[in-house]
Amino acid sequence: MKGFCLEVCGPYACFTRPEMKVERVSYDIITPSAARAIFDAVLWKPAILWRITRIEVLAPIKWISVRRNEVAAVASTRSKTGVFIEDDRQQRAGLFLRDVRYRLRAEFSMTNKAGPDDNEGKFADMFHRRASGGQCFTQPYLGCREFSAEFTLVDPDADPATPIAETRDLGWMLYDMDFSDPAKPKPQFFHALLANGVVDLTNVEVRS
Repeated sequence: MKGFCLEVCGPYACFTRPEMKVERVSYDIITPSAARAIFDAVLWKPAILWRITRIEVLAPIKWISVRRNEVAAVASTRSKTGVFIEDDRQQRAGLFLRDVRYRLRAEFSMTNKAGPDDNEGKFADMFHRRASGGQCFTQPYLGCREFSAEFTLVDPDADPATPIAETRDLGWMLYDMDFSDPAKPKPQFFHALLANGVVDLTNVEVRS
């Protein structure tokens, strides 16, 4: 089936490297899992599964170092006292991306949860209608929920864009989470190569 292309942007982004245990340090570009989450935010249904096929980096890769306060505790619905911020506040440094802009291409496949009335055309029309109107089930974000993303549905053939003229080996990057065993989800990684501003994911080799 024909894929879809979203152009997304935002003033800040953080696609956190899992090997950084304390401080938040972003990957150089958006990860496939974060890109998939943006498509899920526009249209998520049990009957379909999104797969990112191409990431185009349209803005230069820029960084910003920020020190901010985070709350270590998680509020419980059973607690009547809540969380006292002054007791659980932690100050952490973060290395984030700034002024990001990407074009994300994706396609979906039908899952075994599809019903008898479900088909690709139905969901393709649904996604096109929602994305064209700026509709989403949840606000898309760029790695962290506080870094909201703006998105636009684009036709890359009618409205081409020029990725950055940069080629670099990005090393091992988080691809997605394997939830085949819900009790023990496993991270999946791939060797990412940015070639003239583009990461091609059509034939990516994933390792756990």
